[in-house]
Amino acid sequence: MGVAVGIKQFLKLVSPAIAERSGSVLYSGRSAFSAPSSVYLLGLNPGGDPIRQAHETIRCSIATALDRQADDWSAYVDESWNGRPAGTFRMQPRIRHMLGSLGLDPRRVPASNVVFVRSTRERDLENEKASLLKACWPVHQAVIDKLGVRTVLCLGGTAGRWTRDALGANQRVDQFQEDNARQWTSLAHRNATGQYVITLTHPSIAAWNVKAADPTHLVARVLATAIQASP
Repeated sequence: MGVAVGIKQFLKLVSPAIAERSGSVLYSGRSAFSAPSSVYLLGLNPGGDPIRQAHETIRCSIATALDRQADDWSAYVDESWNGRPAGTFRMQPRIRHMLGSLGLDPRRVPASNVVFVRSTRERDLENEKASLLKACWPVHQAVIDKLGVRTVLCLGGTAGRWTRDALGANQRVDQFQEDNARQWTSLAHRNATGQYVITLTHPSIAAWNVKAADPTHLVARVLATAIQASP
């Protein structure tokens, strides 16, 4: 699969029905979507204000992804968020910590959101869940199938639940509970074909780079199991 061909074939699957909505599609560049990958990283949807950022459409996001000069790119490393130096704001260093601890290069890990449409609040998506998944999930299914993804890492409970439903991953196989007063839990589920969905605490809140709240060991265990079970 050529570098340009890989990303193009995934982006073609974005439904035209959401092209003019505020949002974003890919959080890593062409290299990440052109080679086999053990993992796929999915948030729920782009944050921000869909009114204030109305000009930042999904159509524009697709054009940017196709036109970007660098093949190796990650929103978690190379983008400036909230005016901070690139890769340093809130969840960016936490995601970099986890992927780096697993020996993974964020610029080579395919990353996106379950839903490409921007919303101010998570609950704003619920009424559109069926239509949004219809518009977005074909992209994710193609990435999983064509890149041979065995483990999907989901940021937060809703992203994990929607992904588990889409992949039929309903067998709980492992978990990590934070060693603090909050004791939030990250969960790993498997489906009948041996694909895993790990529902992680959300790194915008949970400090993965602090030992007590770091679910990286859970991810490492699941990845090791997935590799051993792969044909």
